[in-house]
Amino acid sequence: MSQSTRDGRIALRATEDVLVAIGANLPGPDGAPPLETCRRAAAALDRVMPGLRLIALSGWWASDPVPPQPGAPRFVNGVARLRQGRGVPPPDPAALLGALHRREAEAGRTRPYPNAPRSLDLDLIAWGGLVRDAPDPVLPHPRAHGRGFVLYPLAEVAPGWRHPRLGLSVEALIAALVAAGEAPPERLPDWT
Repeated sequence: MSQSTRDGRIALRATEDVLVAIGANLPGPDGAPPLETCRRAAAALDRVMPGLRLIALSGWWASDPVPPQPGAPRFVNGVARLRQGRGVPPPDPAALLGALHRREAEAGRTRPYPNAPRSLDLDLIAWGGLVRDAPDPVLPHPRAHGRGFVLYPLAEVAPGWRHPRLGLSVEALIAALVAAGEAPPERLPDWT
């Protein structure tokens, strides 16, 4: 489990990876389709902060907006798994969230209202076993456990992952969504 060091940074074990959800449903500022924007964002996550490396990337999934927004385009979603390099002090979760928000802004993200369509959405889903209620970011992400568009790609990059607060595996969380009648997101072909 993660522990705080004297200077407030998080001490991570090698198995305590960082999970970042990637999504978009609007073209980027250069007109790139959402899938291309997501691919670019995934590549930019490698070394988004000193010492963090991209070690796994899910396939891409398509889903309707949550909450539903009639007429809004479908989202493209994926999950990236980052790992802290040995001997490199881990960044503060708030600093990583800030770096993710800067990348969103570079991709043309605006926030006119909650859950608005977006050219890029990068959410910090989990940081190892860290449970953090405040300050931002709240970890694990407070709504990730109920969102198929996060869980299905997460299961590809971190099978067996356990929700740090609920203690349930990603597979059990997906099963709960299926039992509740939620339709799964659509897995896009790898060649798209």
